Amino acid sequence: MSDWLAAIILGLVEGLTEFIPVSSTGHLLLLGHFMGFESKGKTFEVVIQLGAILAIISVYFRRLWTLAIRWPTDPGARHFILGVLIAFLPAALAGVLLYPIIKGFLFETPLIICIALIVGGVLLLMLDRMKRAPRYLDVNTYPLRVYALIGVFQCLALVPGVSRSGATIAGGLLLGTDKRSAAEFTFFLALPTMGGAVAYDLYKTWDQLDFTDVGLIAIGFVTAFLTALLVVRFLLDFVSRHGFAPFAWWRIGVGVAGLALLAVGVGG
Repeated sequence: MSDWLAAIILGLVEGLTEFIPVSSTGHLLLLGHFMGFESKGKTFEVVIQLGAILAIISVYFRRLWTLAIRWPTDPGARHFILGVLIAFLPAALAGVLLYPIIKGFLFETPLIICIALIVGGVLLLMLDRMKRAPRYLDVNTYPLRVYALIGVFQCLALVPGVSRSGATIAGGLLLGTDKRSAAEFTFFLALPTMGGAVAYDLYKTWDQLDFTDVGLIAIGFVTAFLTALLVVRFLLDFVSRHGFAPFAWWRIGVGVAGLALLAVGVGG
């Protein structure tokens, strides 16, 4: 497979999976492993995530701008911004402390990723079928305790294959949020979490970065942006109608397929 085609495929996968509970990192790592694609210094894998971040900013620009200009005088805006920051902190601290283990071991072990996909899919199926009346329907007014605990759940996503959005959605459902607002909160929490992760990754690997394949990086970035744009625009309505079961079954299928390919030695 040519590098150009691999760049398009990986960009599509990043954009399509970043904000749904299937683990974009797990998908990218498994695909890169089985396709034999690896950019110099992991530059490609880091930069295309910025395309997904840009998609959120594009869709929610008006709301983000409103928060930015109202927070000095609007208690509601300050409450939501504080909630996002509180939810961001646990994973930020854990990510910094555990960075060598995450990058040096977990990201290099496809078996762990496949198992995490399957286990996460089973748990998501159980949560999706859970019968309990939600207490929190508005993402802007969650209690600070709920924001904080969702942030703790997000730490589980440091294991590739768990899924950042899947962990936060699962935490939200267990804490009493409804499915739509739990999915929506993942968009806002993604901004500091993904932005911080990309910035820290660039800082830690700066001496290894290589932008000689700028054409491949540009293709992956644009592809990730366009596909993530579609996901962000339509995900909430999809979840409201179908729940999370389709994503759970997808996770299980990908995990099982990955285990089968590893068993027969595909990708080394």
